[in-house]
Amino acid sequence: MMYKNILAIIGFAFLLVSCSSDKNEAEAEVGASSILGTWDATELRIDNATASDDSKFLKGALDLLTEKDCYIVTLQFNEDLSATATNSASYVVLDVTGSNFNIPCPTEADEQSSTYTFDGKTVTTIDSDGNELVIDVTINGDIMTVDAADLDIPNFSDDGQLVFVKR
Repeated sequence: MMYKNILAIIGFAFLLVSCSSDKNEAEAEVGASSILGTWDATELRIDNATASDDSKFLKGALDLLTEKDCYIVTLQFNEDLSATATNSASYVVLDVTGSNFNIPCPTEADEQSSTYTFDGKTVTTIDSDGNELVIDVTINGDIMTVDAADLDIPNFSDDGQLVFVKR
């Protein structure tokens, strides 16, 4: 009887180890390809107590534009390790008429192409000027969170986290 119990425990241990190993390999594979696709910035997470007025304004503007399905920062990662960043933040204008306040979706954008590598946690890009940009990212399903300061995108370089949603 004791012999059967020991065999059962050893068998159960092997089952756990083999399932755990398969899961880790699958997670690593998903992690490497999880960045592929088009990502739209939908939220700027800031600490209102310490954030600059510019950051607070950008958060509000991004919130209003996102509600209209207007995305002013978009990142595209392709299988061939090419990437494109589209940023229309410089073209955001305020439309203030009387007591009405509106931010129309910009019709212009700046676009920058680069190559990239992704190890599941860090994106490294080389821009057209040969500059390297290292960005720590957290991907959870279709949500990617990036430290806004890491992106070096004009008008989004203050402290905070920029949240992207995959299309």
